[in-house]
Amino acid sequence: MTTPTTTHGFRLDAEGPYDFGATLRFVEDWPATSALPSDGRTLRFAYCAESDWLPIGVSVTAAPGGVAVTTTRATGPAIRGEVARILSLDVDAGGFAELGAADPVLGDVQRLSPGLRPVCFWSPWEAACWAVIVQRSSMLVASRIKQRIADRYGAAVTVDGQAYQAFPPPMSLVEAGGLGLPAQKEEWLRGLARAALDGVLTTEHLRALAPEEALAELRALPGVGPFSAGLILIRGAGAPDAFPGDEPRLFAILREAYGLPEDAPAGAYRRIAESWRPYRSWASFLFRAAGYRAAGD
Repeated sequence: MTTPTTTHGFRLDAEGPYDFGATLRFVEDWPATSALPSDGRTLRFAYCAESDWLPIGVSVTAAPGGVAVTTTRATGPAIRGEVARILSLDVDAGGFAELGAADPVLGDVQRLSPGLRPVCFWSPWEAACWAVIVQRSSMLVASRIKQRIADRYGAAVTVDGQAYQAFPPPMSLVEAGGLGLPAQKEEWLRGLARAALDGVLTTEHLRALAPEEALAELRALPGVGPFSAGLILIRGAGAPDAFPGDEPRLFAILREAYGLPEDAPAGAYRRIAESWRPYRSWASFLFRAAGYRAAGD
């Protein structure tokens, strides 16, 4: 199925510092989106909107004070809010720079990518599927499997004359099999699809909870452990002030940055993160982004 090519436009304004160019550079480096075609000026993608689970194509370019957005179908407040969440333009960043002034280590990382905000998955549902697919797999292999699922069950959307494949909505995977995954992972994906349709695995529900409650609820979902729960809440729902309790890669980056000992307990990282409120997710994101660049992956 291919959606119509009629387009609709709107603007999103940024509150606080924002650099769309930094967003594009991150998308090119982030393993989950690095395969997206890029011309260095426009971010294009297709996904199934959480508000109605119908496919939509999105094209984003820089505009004074924010971004200009073009979509393949008419949008209301819900979809405009989704695009804002994806780009973290739904949060006032006015106080984020002040954290870097108080914490010189964070300040150094902020200066590496001025104006960079977290780039989120298109939906918590898609983030949860990625979290399951990538378990015990390389990101490259996981990306290929996710793309095959999109090709088989998703919809093709034409964005600026080019076809983009939207990852399927949860109702398409409730009974799906033969996804090219181990049987256990396929069962987990079907369970996540049911959770999304029940309204549990949605931005509205997860952002309405305190971060600790949301993480606990996510950990109760099939195939979701501590790392996956943090990924879904922070990079799926776009919660700006959550700190994952167990993320070895982030902990290793923070350990080197702050000179912590190898055997530092989880509480030591949480104490550092306390000074980042109410942007704990954003600060963690910048440290991870710096880690991606340093590792070259």
